[in-house]
Amino acid sequence: MAAKIWIDADACPSAVKEIVFRAVEREQIELSLVANQAMRLPPSKYIRFVQVPAGLDVADKYIVDAMSAGDLVITADIPLAAAVIDKNGVALNSRGELYSRENIRERLSVRNFMDDLRSGGVNTGGPAPFSNKEKQAFANKLDAWIAKRPRANAS
Repeated sequence: MAAKIWIDADACPSAVKEIVFRAVEREQIELSLVANQAMRLPPSKYIRFVQVPAGLDVADKYIVDAMSAGDLVITADIPLAAAVIDKNGVALNSRGELYSRENIRERLSVRNFMDDLRSGGVNTGGPAPFSNKEKQAFANKLDAWIAKRPRANAS
């Protein structure tokens, strides 16, 4: 079975979605965007949108339940990335960082620590603005995954 791409689409930057749209058309890869808000997509036989009900982790659960080993999931959600890795998928964030079995536990610890600070009233600030360097890093990691992805009927 050919590997697919999934996007946790509610918070994914438009520039990243555009990079993925071009790649799936060029490489003829199935792409599913999952979100609880409707969004505009280019017409394509490779791109589909799944709207899930609003709620905590509803999109994440849908993606994990529907994905297969080897699929690529694009997300900034660290618990989702951990679940993807546990299911032998590949998790990539929009800034070009590939999550792995080696780094995901540390990322979860830092995320939980920052959540604790915020819940205690500490202003931790938000993420830095999305840069061209990060956009390029994402595109490079996406291209690397495409080059080595599992393909249907590979010979």
